[in-house]
Amino acid sequence: MRVEEQNKSTKKTHPVKYKDNDLQQTVIVKDDEKYEKLDLVLDEYEDVEGSLVTVLHQAQKIFGHLSRDVQIYVAERLGVPFAEVYGVVSFYSLFTVQPRGEYTIEVCMGTACYVKGSGKILEKLKSQLGIEPGETTEDGKYTLETTRCLGACSLAPIIKIGDDVHGNITAEQISEILTKY
Repeated sequence: MRVEEQNKSTKKTHPVKYKDNDLQQTVIVKDDEKYEKLDLVLDEYEDVEGSLVTVLHQAQKIFGHLSRDVQIYVAERLGVPFAEVYGVVSFYSLFTVQPRGEYTIEVCMGTACYVKGSGKILEKLKSQLGIEPGETTEDGKYTLETTRCLGACSLAPIIKIGDDVHGNITAEQISEILTKY
């Protein structure tokens, strides 16, 4: 990768333009504060063997998802083929290539939660947010997901919003819960 330098310092500047050998195309990375944060992560891990998953996890934290451009950038910086990066991103369910909302709402559909009403909770969320599971609201605030089990069956039914777990809830409580976010 050809990287311009400012005042012969080691700080990378953007835009960065490089040739991706796997795709046989030139990629231009925009001047962006997020890429500067990613550069710090890559500087720390680029010589660490087996660091791809860690780097991708940090990149997703920074960008909210792993776009094709981010994947190509990571591949180039780590010196691995784009196909390897894409293979990891597409294999692990924790990675997403679609933009996600500021808050991810996970509705537990495990047996205990389903029997106690998580289906009604999901329907209320779909109606109130105007999206289906796997989608993100137009304002980018919420992404709705279903999950098989969140491991808190004694609190059934439960939803998880970000890192917050809401248990023993009803569909009627959804509006009030969402006002906290």
